[in-house]
Amino acid sequence: MDWDEAESRKPQPLKFEVMSIEDLEARIALLEDEIAAIRAVIKQKQAARGAADSFFRK
Repeated sequence: MDWDEAESRKPQPLKFEVMSIEDLEARIALLEDEIAAIRAVIKQKQAARGAADSFFRK
């Protein structure tokens, strides 16, 4: 695969102006779900870090 081929495979940005209200609301819901999942992973990592910190401080 050459550079031009890789460039042509990049996902194109969404054009929000042409999307319906329903599609935009669905996109927002999808992103909110993804944000919630990411926040949950962050909390897990913070808890693991806190446990490791308290273990090694002893």
